[in-house]
Amino acid sequence: MTAIAPSNLKGAFWLALLLNLLWINASEVFRYFAFVMPLMRSSLPQLQDVAPMNLPVFMIWGVWDTVLVLAATGLSWVLLERFGPTIRNALYAGSAIWATIFVILWLGLWNMNLATTQIVLTALPLAWLEMIVAALIVRWMMVRG
Repeated sequence: MTAIAPSNLKGAFWLALLLNLLWINASEVFRYFAFVMPLMRSSLPQLQDVAPMNLPVFMIWGVWDTVLVLAATGLSWVLLERFGPTIRNALYAGSAIWATIFVILWLGLWNMNLATTQIVLTALPLAWLEMIVAALIVRWMMVRG
């Protein structure tokens, strides 16, 4: 595969951003409702209203997802542009973004006893997969043609 022409990079970036918006939102919603929310509620029943889903929480998740989509797409784009849009570099980029965002988040929650080991060991691999796919989407947009 060859890289696309510089004139098409802007459109490729916006398409990668749109695809990652769809992918990351779907992945976040699935992970939260299928795994994180039930595990948090069963593991931490002593916390009143743990893992709620109401309008204020939904709005905060909207901000979280927006920041996550921008970071995953923008940082992957910069890293792949700088080091080359190879699959290996996409794996590195996705893993670096995952470690920067999710490992720090879940390590902090676990350290404060707000997440159990089971939750961390469930959420982290799923988040890693999410970031790998996001980086691969960026790579795909960069090399398609």
